[in-house]
Amino acid sequence: MATASKATKAGSTASAPSAIPTHALPSYLDPNHLGPWGIYLQQVDRVTPYLGPLSRWVETLKRPKRALIVDVPIEMDNGTIAHFEGYRVQHNVSRGPGKGGVRFHQDVTLSEVMALSAWMSVKNAAVNVPYGGAKGGIRVDPRTLSQGELERVTRRYTSEIGIIIGPTKDIPAPDVNTNEKVMAWMMDTYSMNEGATATGVVTGKPIALGGSLGRREATGRGVFTVGAEAAKQIGLQIEGARVAVQGFGNVGGIAGKLFAEAGALIVAVQDHTGGVANDKGLNVPKLLEHVAKTGGVAGFKGGEPLSLNDFWSYKCDILIPAALEGQITKANAPKIKAKMVIEGANGPTTPEADDILQDKGVLVVPDVIANAGGVTVSYFEWVQDFSSFFWSEDEINQRLVKIMKDAFEGVWNTAQQHKVSLRTATFIVACTRILTARDLRGLYP
Repeated sequence: MATASKATKAGSTASAPSAIPTHALPSYLDPNHLGPWGIYLQQVDRVTPYLGPLSRWVETLKRPKRALIVDVPIEMDNGTIAHFEGYRVQHNVSRGPGKGGVRFHQDVTLSEVMALSAWMSVKNAAVNVPYGGAKGGIRVDPRTLSQGELERVTRRYTSEIGIIIGPTKDIPAPDVNTNEKVMAWMMDTYSMNEGATATGVVTGKPIALGGSLGRREATGRGVFTVGAEAAKQIGLQIEGARVAVQGFGNVGGIAGKLFAEAGALIVAVQDHTGGVANDKGLNVPKLLEHVAKTGGVAGFKGGEPLSLNDFWSYKCDILIPAALEGQITKANAPKIKAKMVIEGANGPTTPEADDILQDKGVLVVPDVIANAGGVTVSYFEWVQDFSSFFWSEDEINQRLVKIMKDAFEGVWNTAQQHKVSLRTATFIVACTRILTARDLRGLYP
């Protein structure tokens, strides 16, 4: 059972809630192997003492509203029939339709998708866009599929989850190993099944199909914007700061580019192919070109090879984990020399590592605020699709920066008020909004 509250590391000025009934874990979860969902439950336990009367609703946060598991059969190019396991989880829809990406990865699990959907609930509430949280995935290595097989698995999955998605119900988006082409297939499949074009069913689409300018760069831009605001608060100058980035795709690559343009030195980069370092600063435009050509940073001639173990201990001021979840652990957290960690990925830091970094005086800017730029511009795309009126990229970036700065200011002030970490503060802001909506709506029937 995961019901006992774990006190936050910092002291609290909030009074403890009155006794809350405890509930067993849902029967479909293994209490000994909770995976990412277990991390999320710990985070909810940490925020519960700050929810006041709303804590009576806290179990709402600990179980998804709806979890759909689907079989995704397709005919392979060689004529055989292959079956893949697919998921779509809607964690909470009290504040609006579900919103969250779809990932194609051979290691996707229900626990992972549940946790990601819950973090989407928190993220959307933290930046105050009118969405709940959802997430989807297929257990498949897309690198093993032909283009035709990838399209067939995408369309079959979309048809299978079509009963619970829609522009006013649940809006998927790109995530790990999915892109605007996959979103185009999803939009077309849903539209054909509905008998009418529904551009608003997904975001992250190609511009020609109702996509938004600035969407591809939005998450990385949000990481930079929030990181720069956090740096101001701790007196860290961006110009001349040493930055290390894990993952150099849409998130890490764009964030690295923006930090470099602001005068920072990108001194180390690591991804699934390897690592590269240059103490005087990597040439980011050339590194991005190299990644686009080769698929990774390994082999880049503008720096020295860097092992994963050495990456975590590399001397830097700012560390940006922008790859997969669970990367910063109790094993490598003690090695980190950065003054600030900006989470570009979802769930890259375990709770144990969080505590270690806090004890070391490292400021952690959590994923649920740091990488919310993507869903913010997804919201802009959705609004533009409904109105059939599209904004310029400058307008989109200005609105994005304002929302991110305002959201960070609210989180920072909450952290100062309660003397808690930015992660707990973000959860306080977000969970208060989610549970206020739940409380106001009540239970039906």
